[in-house]
Amino acid sequence: MDSASPLERLLRRDRLITIAGLVVLCLLAWLYIVAGAGLDMNAWEMSRLALFPHLQTGDMTSDMPGMDMSGMAMEAEPRIWGPPIWTLMIAMWWIMMVAMMSPSAVPTVLLYARVHRHALTQGQIQDKLAPTGVFVAGYLLVWLGFSVVAASLHWLLEREAFVSTTMSSQSRWLSGIVLIAAGLYQFSPLKNACLSHCRAPTAFLSNHWRPHTLGALRLGALHGAFCVGCCWMLMALLFVGGVMNLVWIAALAVLVLVEKVFPAGQWVGRAAGIALIAWGSATLFI
Repeated sequence: MDSASPLERLLRRDRLITIAGLVVLCLLAWLYIVAGAGLDMNAWEMSRLALFPHLQTGDMTSDMPGMDMSGMAMEAEPRIWGPPIWTLMIAMWWIMMVAMMSPSAVPTVLLYARVHRHALTQGQIQDKLAPTGVFVAGYLLVWLGFSVVAASLHWLLEREAFVSTTMSSQSRWLSGIVLIAAGLYQFSPLKNACLSHCRAPTAFLSNHWRPHTLGALRLGALHGAFCVGCCWMLMALLFVGGVMNLVWIAALAVLVLVEKVFPAGQWVGRAAGIALIAWGSATLFI
């Protein structure tokens, strides 16, 4: 008969619990985005307009201040960014980052949980509950900071009419420059340095491990910082393809996952960089 306490039996299943928690978190984030991110928008219509901006839509309406979708989608009145809109936009960006980045963080999160469990069984630490959730919280808090910056840039670009109220670029100069910059960044030393940490979770944890709850929070935040350094220019591509373009969001999420997890990820990232530079150059000069 197993004489282990309920807590000990729970800890034996921490890997399964961690995976289930991450899956639920990711699914809820995707459902929120698909449902319109609380912005009274139809995400499928936003995706269609981003993919086919020449199309008009007469069946798309919105109750958001300043959004008039009854005529030409690209000629809507500027949105008034009051406190409610700011809150919703930051939440939209943050939850979108959760949906896009959580899958690629799974290997590091699982390895952290395993290392913590090993340290606990060896008596190196005394925390009975592995603070894996705290590690994830630190990771996501960094992406919250990124989301505040992204929402601020979103406001500025929309105010200057570079981005429409359908949340996609309406300037070929903006599109071309962002595409080329994102492509070049794929080859930059900073990108490669940050990506190397994301692709080698064992080395990352060995070099930066800290015990206890505050250590888990710090370690999660540091991992989040490396991920932001790796992927921030790819996230800027949302302004080109459409911030609420579900196809574009999914494509970028897959690229991030492949870059960080798969053996040929670096080569795929560089191929994507070449394609982005070519696409941006064609946008500007053809």
